[in-house]
Parts: sequence; C-alpha cells; structure tokens
Amino acid sequence: MTIAVAICGYALGAVIGVFAAWGKISGGPVIRIIADAYTTVLRGIPDLLVIFLIYFGGSAMVTSIGRFFGVQGFVSFPNFLAGTVAIGVCSGAHHTEVFRGAFKAVNSGEIEAARSCGMNLWLRFRRIVAPLTFRYAIAGLSNVWLVVLKETALISVIGLTELMRQSQIGSGSTGLPFDFYLIAAIIYLLISSVSSSLMHWAQLRAMRSIRRV
Repeated sequence: MTIAVAICGYALGAVIGVFAAWGKISGGPVIRIIADAYTTVLRGIPDLLVIFLIYFGGSAMVTSIGRFFGVQGFVSFPNFLAGTVAIGVCSGAHHTEVFRGAFKAVNSGEIEAARSCGMNLWLRFRRIVAPLTFRYAIAGLSNVWLVVLKETALISVIGLTELMRQSQIGSGSTGLPFDFYLIAAIIYLLISSVSSSLMHWAQLRAMRSIRRV
C-alpha cells in the first residue's frame, strides 16, 4: 500500500509539474502567475494540512452530493484517493521546479537547430526538449521520490492502512511499539536504498553519451 500510494501520487505530481513548469516557462502572464502561486502556496504550507484539506474537503463534497441523491449521514472520501491526490498536489510543486531547472539547463542552440530544421512544436518537444530535460531532471526527480515515499507515512492520519498505520496497529495490539516501528524504519530504508540505486543507474544511463571532464 505504501508503494502503491507513493507511485500514484508521484505520477500525479509529475503530470502537474510538467504543466506547471510549462506555465512558468512559456505561459502567458495569467498562467505564469497561477503557476507561481501554486508552487509558492504548496511549498509554504505543511503537507499534513494539505492532506486534511483534501480529505475533509472531499468528504464534505461527497456528502453534499450524497444528500442530493437522498443519502443520509456522512459519506467519507476514499482515503487512498485522498492520499494520492494530496501527495500528487504537494509533490507537483517540487516537480515543477525540477522540470523548470532541467529545461533551463538544456542548450538553447539545440532547440534552435531543431526549429531551423523545420520541426513543429510537438516534434521538437518529443525529440529534443523532453529527452534532454528528462536527462537533467533525473537527479532532482530522485530526491522528489524519496520525499514522496516519506510523505506516505502522513497518510496514516486519515485511516489508510499503509506501513506506518500498520505499525501503529501492531504496536497497539501487542504492546511492542519499539519492535514494530523499528521494523517499519528498516522497511522504509530498504525501499529508499533500492529506489536510490535504480535512480542512480537511470542517471548514469541517461548521461552515458556526455563526456565527463
């Protein structure tokens, strides 16, 4: 469950980051202001608060819709969906800055060369901009993934039974909190280590054609 919500939230954040980075780089004044406001707000408020806002805000919306169709009482927003959206919205701000910085690292001469060859906007993005931007973004994306992985522990506050929540349940039922939390820490460290190794391999592979001085 921890890996599932982390992957879904990370993917959602990457999609948000691509569009927000585009807004900051190539968008008009209004779009640029919206993208700047998004990154400023999401990087300035605690992630736990975002989780509460999305979960309880979504529950209020679902409850209102349920009442319209005759459903009585409180209707809870799906906690997996709430956790995924919350992590995606929070990580999207970090993805935005990673993609924006990676795009700035791309040699503008390569983009100009593609334009002079007659490539249209989509073809330039697919063959030149996206591959080169991703090459420079891998290191930052690795850091964002590790942050997202640790953020999944916050989702336990809304009842999603991921690794931290399972540790709480186990420690409460057995009276062995240190044992369960230590095992959880080891599992988190194991996942992080494997993820870092894979990201490092991806970075080396992406930079294999660049001569290192």
